[in-house]
Amino acid sequence: MKAFNLSRRDFIKTTSLVAAGLPFMGALPAYAQTPGKKLGFALAGLGNLSTHQLAPALQKTQFCRLTGIVTGHPQKAAAWKTQYNIPDKNIYNYDNMEQMADNPDIDVVYVVTPNSLHAEHTIKAARAGKHVLSEKPMEVSVEKCQQMIDECKKAGKQLAIGYRLHFEPNNLECARLVREKVLGRTKIIDAAFGFPMGDPTQWRLKKDLAGGGCLMDVGIYSLQATRYLTGEEPAEVSGFTTVTDPVKFSQVEESITWQAKFPSGIIARCSASYNASGLNNFKVSTDRGWFTLDPAFSYHGIQGVRSDGQQINFTDIDQFAAEMDDFAQCILANRPTRVPGEEGLRDVKIMMAIYESARTGKAVSLA
Repeated sequence: MKAFNLSRRDFIKTTSLVAAGLPFMGALPAYAQTPGKKLGFALAGLGNLSTHQLAPALQKTQFCRLTGIVTGHPQKAAAWKTQYNIPDKNIYNYDNMEQMADNPDIDVVYVVTPNSLHAEHTIKAARAGKHVLSEKPMEVSVEKCQQMIDECKKAGKQLAIGYRLHFEPNNLECARLVREKVLGRTKIIDAAFGFPMGDPTQWRLKKDLAGGGCLMDVGIYSLQATRYLTGEEPAEVSGFTTVTDPVKFSQVEESITWQAKFPSGIIARCSASYNASGLNNFKVSTDRGWFTLDPAFSYHGIQGVRSDGQQINFTDIDQFAAEMDDFAQCILANRPTRVPGEEGLRDVKIMMAIYESARTGKAVSLA
């Protein structure tokens, strides 16, 4: 089987070709446009993602630097101050974020707090005159998503959502295969993501903070895949949830499956779980073959294979570094991001329809 190894130049060429037909994904930035210019990023929320992914990724970026933090934990603030040489004047808590308005060291706030707090912290950052990159899911309701969009527009600042796989070369390649019909016309997409949830006390299992269970956290990756692969919005969804551990999952769903119909006739069959292993893949079935990524949604090691025997195994990248560098370039070049707030709002709208279908037992139209 033939393997593809992608150089940086070939990656930019490939993603540029993909961008020509994608409403959600675009070419990577032209890195030489603004040499030497770096924007200051403040991380709001210093949990696992910020600690183990975002802060290390910021050390690899070409157009970003970690200049500030927002946290409600003094001990974390002290540790980060030491580790990343962050001055006291760039350390904030959630009650004084408005003071960032007087701090030129911070250009962007990356909101990494629990889902139901994204709007509050995005709005505070925007009113302080900062651009915002918010983790997914964007928020827990369509209304709060719209508030985030409106406040950032009112402030004249960009809002992006942390969809890292829009910058991942193997996912980009799969989108190209669909758009160019390399293996024929797509008919069915199967996508799944999940894992056994550990700590039963964590915020992701509390509905008031998470907005829902596995769908909001990992199911959104399957949903996103069906949308960026097809380039379409689902016309109808139907969903089903289940709970086998009612103590641990007393507030949110444990597992969920859903189907989506797209205007072109493509059908997507998706699932997510907080209590199942081996869910980290998608498969695209066409009228002349198929291709798959397994794993599809991980931070590293994404790879796949095509029915014609060719492997999909492009050069691994730091997806978070690529995501943040792209947003910085959007700001520096005054061009729109490929993952704006409107993209996050669309996902939340669809997820709410899936939940509605699961509650009512009826398909929900999105037309």
